[in-house]
Parts: sequence; C-alpha cells; structure tokens
Amino acid sequence: MVEDLDGNYEYVILGCGGLGLAIVKEITATGKKVLAIDKNPEKVEVLKDQEIDAIVGDINDDETLKAIDYSKLSAVLILTSNDSLNKEVARKIRKRDKDVLIVSRANAVKAREELEEAGVDVVVTPVESMKNQLLIGIKKAESLRKIKLLKKTIQNTNGKLGIFTHDNPDPDSIASALALKEISKHFGVDADILYYGEVQHQQNKAMVNLLNIPIVNASEANLKEYSKFALVDSAGPGLNNSISNDVRISIIIDHHPAENVSGEFVDVREDVGATATILTLYLQDLKIVPTKTLATALFFGIQTETEEFRRNARRNDFLASAYLYPFVDNELLEKMEGPALSTETLDVLGTAIKNREIFSSFLISFAGFITDKDTLPQAADFLLKLEGISTVLVFGVIKDSVYMSARNSDVRVNIGEVLKRAFRDVGSAGGHAHAAGGKIPLGIFGDVSDKETLAKLVTQAVKKRFLNAIGIEIEA
Repeated sequence: MVEDLDGNYEYVILGCGGLGLAIVKEITATGKKVLAIDKNPEKVEVLKDQEIDAIVGDINDDETLKAIDYSKLSAVLILTSNDSLNKEVARKIRKRDKDVLIVSRANAVKAREELEEAGVDVVVTPVESMKNQLLIGIKKAESLRKIKLLKKTIQNTNGKLGIFTHDNPDPDSIASALALKEISKHFGVDADILYYGEVQHQQNKAMVNLLNIPIVNASEANLKEYSKFALVDSAGPGLNNSISNDVRISIIIDHHPAENVSGEFVDVREDVGATATILTLYLQDLKIVPTKTLATALFFGIQTETEEFRRNARRNDFLASAYLYPFVDNELLEKMEGPALSTETLDVLGTAIKNREIFSSFLISFAGFITDKDTLPQAADFLLKLEGISTVLVFGVIKDSVYMSARNSDVRVNIGEVLKRAFRDVGSAGGHAHAAGGKIPLGIFGDVSDKETLAKLVTQAVKKRFLNAIGIEIEA
C-alpha cells in the first residue's frame, strides 16, 4: 500500500539509484518541491534524513502510479537502470495523463526510440551526457590553455606593454584594449592604450569622455618606451591600422576573419560578434570581477559591434553581456547610446540621401569630400532602413583615399565577400556578411585636381565595380 501523497509537488522522481539520488538533491537545492519514490526502504530513509520528501513504492505496481496527481506536475522523471521497466512505466503514465512531461533515462542508445514510442518526451542516455560533459571539458581546457599562454606572454614583458587599437577606434576596440590593460595589471604589468587617427564618432567620443578612458595617440608617443605590443580588434600591422610593419606585435586578439596571423599569443575567433566578448570571457576565466567602468565599456562594445545583438551576435555574445550587465552603470550607458549628432554627420547624411542611386534592392551613394570616415557607417545604417532596400554602399573621399562603408540585410548576400571581390585589386576591403568597409587610394584615378571631375570618376568606378561584383552589369 502506497503512502498518502500530500503536498503539491513539481517533480516526481521514480527510481532513486545513484543518478536519481543526485538529481533529487540538485532539483531540491533550487527550491523546487520534489517527491522521490523507490522500492528500497533504506534509500528512502537516507532521503528523509536529508529532509527530502520520499516514499516507499514499487513503480512497477499500478497502485503506486495511480496515487500520483500528474495534473500538478512540471515533470515526472523515470530514472531506473532498467530500460524495459522505464518503457513500461512510461507507457502506463502516458495512459493516465496525455499532457504530463515525461523524462526517462536510457542505458542503451537503441532504447531511445522505444521509449519515445512509449510516450517519453525527453530521453537521456549516459553516453550522450558523458559526451556533452567531455565537449564542455575540452572547451574549458582550451580556454585555460589560452589563458595560461596569455599570462606567460604578458608576464614575460620586461617593461611596459603597448596595446594598439585599430585606427579611429570604435567602442569594441576601445573596450577590448581597456580589458587587456586590466588583465595586464592583474599580472603585474603596466600598459597603455595606443591608437592612430582620431576618436571621431559621437558615440566613441562620449564613451572615452564619460568613462574617462586613458588612451594615447601613437603618433605622439615614444614607442621605444614599450618592450612589447598587443593589438586588439585587428589581426596585424596595416590591417585597418597605421602600425608600421617593423613593429612586432606579440599579442593579437580579434573577431574578424584573418589569415596567416602570427604572434606569441594569437586568439582570432569568428564565432563571436565582438572582440569585447573574447576579453569578457578572459575576465571570467581569470575570475577578475570587472569594475563598473570596465563592465560598462565592454557591454557597450558588444552592444554597438553587434548593433544591439541584431548583427552577427552569437551565443557567447549574449552570455558575456548577461555576465557584465549587473556591473554596468546604466545611466552612463544611456548617455553613450544617444549622444548628439555632429553637424558633419548631418551634412554627410544629407549628401548621401541626395546622391543615392538605387538598383533593385541595392543602394549606392557618394557622400562627398569629408573629414570623418565614421560618418559613413552612420549614413549606411540610416539608408538601410529605406523601404525596399536590403544592401547599401556609401563612400566618400578623405584626403588621398576613398573610404567605403556597406551594410546588408539580405541573407543571400555576404557584403564582406562582395567588397573583397570588387576592390581587393585596387585597395583593401572586407568584413562580415552584414557589415563591411574598404579603402582605395586616389592614386588610381590619376592626377585629377578638379573635385567635380574626381567625384564623377570615383562614383562611376566604385559603382561599376560594386554592381559587377553582385552580378549587375552597367556600362562604363
């Protein structure tokens, strides 16, 4: 005779061997109300001694299964080591209740199909569980190996470490450099954040100013003061940066596609949407609790690089952001997210709107002669919102080069590959499927000094190459 089952239970565990006992303890520890049923009185007494509700009952007996109120359960777990018994119990439970969630153990992989046919919703096998744990263990081991190598590389710095960002650094690059500076400090090494170009974009300026991030223009620094260099958000000298080829980069951390990357420590991952995500994972592995400033910077870096998790955001980006969020200064974050637009940004946007040319769902626009290349992605982002437009290329002339920024929402188009095909023989270009950029030296257009003529030549050349690369032929 089964004991009376009083109390509203969320889970019922049938079979309390080693696995069942462990599961009961884990679920109970989360505050859930659990009832364990086993035919062995000694096991039941052990559970009761630990203040866990348990009763003696033979789950092969209809009377035991009949005493359970399945309508109030979140799930019933069948965890005996006998596959045939588990299948028979599942079949009986399913006859009594069509809706209750049934989870069952299967010792043999071949028993899975039979258990599912018997009405089990989730079948767990020890082999699969072990495989998953091994895969987690392998990933953890890889992370620890990288951390050990990073530690060794930093600690072998006989002096100060110089941490380069890419030119005209954005939030992802700045935040990543700030995190690496903090990690270096953790290992007893002083570091400076170095950059070439200017901090121009309104959001970038707001981030540096509001968070009081110490950054040094490399053109004004004495690079001989540094005994070792690192580079974040770029994969080597000359790749979206003005670092001289004779500068040896020891540490490279990036999330952009790259080939033939070399250094003492190299971590280039394409399975994350931001370099700041990689640095956040380092902090977690090193058990370094981020300051409010660092957490806000990293969160903002991930957020902007993934366009608020709409572009190239991966699982680790969400996990890193969730880890950072409790430490974030939301008031400062809000101020960084919505700084005032500069006059030049509005001028560039107006010119890009005026000069837009549309070919099917593709939009191309010459933004004119500008001074801030960071205005181009802002214009591209805006134009991508136009109805019927899925791909945008905005370009402008700055001094002796043509700069390009592209945005794409068409899953059939990889805009980074398109720009590579179109411009790699005359300049540099590349990026991701949804966002890309490029640069072409004006020298290929000859010695043209008249701006109006140069604008026409640049527009025609860029337009023709871009459209040909996506399969739209136009005459020269």
